[in-house]
Amino acid sequence: MENKVTLTYNGGQVIDLPVLPGTLGPSVVDIRAFSKTGMFTFDPGFLATSSCESKITFIDGDEGQLYYRGYPIEQLAEHSDYLEVCYLLVYGELPTATQKAEFERTVMKHTMVHDQLTRFFNGFRRDAHPMAMMVGVTGALSAFYQDSLDIAEPEHRKVAIYRLISKIPTIAAMCYRYNQGLPFNYPKNDLGYTANFLHMMFATPCEEYTPNPVLVRALDRIFTLHADHEQNASTSTVRLAGSSGANPFACIAAGIACLWGPSHGGANEAVLKMLDEIGSVDNVPAFMEGVKNKTHKLMGFGHRVYKNFDPRAKIMKQTCDEVLNELGLRDDPQFQLAMKLEEIALNDPYFIERKLYPNVDFYSGIVLTALGIPVSMFTVIFALARTVGWISHWNEMISDPGMKIGRPRQLYTGAARRDYVQVAQRG
Repeated sequence: MENKVTLTYNGGQVIDLPVLPGTLGPSVVDIRAFSKTGMFTFDPGFLATSSCESKITFIDGDEGQLYYRGYPIEQLAEHSDYLEVCYLLVYGELPTATQKAEFERTVMKHTMVHDQLTRFFNGFRRDAHPMAMMVGVTGALSAFYQDSLDIAEPEHRKVAIYRLISKIPTIAAMCYRYNQGLPFNYPKNDLGYTANFLHMMFATPCEEYTPNPVLVRALDRIFTLHADHEQNASTSTVRLAGSSGANPFACIAAGIACLWGPSHGGANEAVLKMLDEIGSVDNVPAFMEGVKNKTHKLMGFGHRVYKNFDPRAKIMKQTCDEVLNELGLRDDPQFQLAMKLEEIALNDPYFIERKLYPNVDFYSGIVLTALGIPVSMFTVIFALARTVGWISHWNEMISDPGMKIGRPRQLYTGAARRDYVQVAQRG
């Protein structure tokens, strides 16, 4: 028997709407035929609307589950690495040893950017926000790599995917170096993907730079944990831009611009600002009482999607401990302050009852600071990691023969029709 929802409207007219099951998660009501009623649904923020069909990422916020192509994030963070996760997100399966080696070789072979692109940075002020540069330079890639812009050609899409995964770390590091008044570092392709990024960020011409493997692993985990997160605001932006036929570089630039919003990509930055405002471990109890009284806002705890716990937070907590131990920062005042916040939140009934557990942003902000990455670069790191998720969703959408240009409807509540009145006759 067909599963359906029957809608009665206008005093007795009836329309049947099919119910579509997913592999995991709730079923959805297919409302495409609803337009026959002459009405549209009203869903601000699209919180009850499935905008697409996707095979890439699954989230169950109530159960605290995050799967990439069916694989739990906990398993990938423990056993895999970021480039293998990139392959999984793009192609849908984990690679064989041969496929993994070839994928890594190809990605690392394309880490250089066009030399003229480096001069693009001279148009920015030195104190420009790194995300402002990321948006502009990423969008400009289409002017330098014009041989991979035919989105109807699978080979062009493949080349663009490799270029974005390869070059975004180089551009991200250049944004940091330019902002700091430092010379650009060329990639070193004998290093791994994440170690190479740290080299491009922190190496100087004065001395040899050897990336610390514990720190490389920590940053690689951050990349993995942020690689995709279903139909969030920036991913939806990339899909909407891509539905018009825009080139992939422009679509990713649109995603970066959306991520820049403080309600999306700025959460871990907000954590560090909160810690600065608290100032000292001695002030934590009073601050937490202020949170209970609604006079202070607690950043990095709770999550819009995860109503129980953020599965990424447990992994980042372990990573945070490893980094602090490696760098001998256990006694650092700011980190002591953060750990005191965590202790209270995990033991106070007020926070337990409301499920205000530390989320991934709480720990990732601490780890990035320990790595020497400034707060202004936090969202850039997020954009770097999320690029593979964005481009995977873009490719999935473009490959769908049933793709349509995005065109949300609206509930109009403005003025009704009225006639123009000459200016001299207006009261």
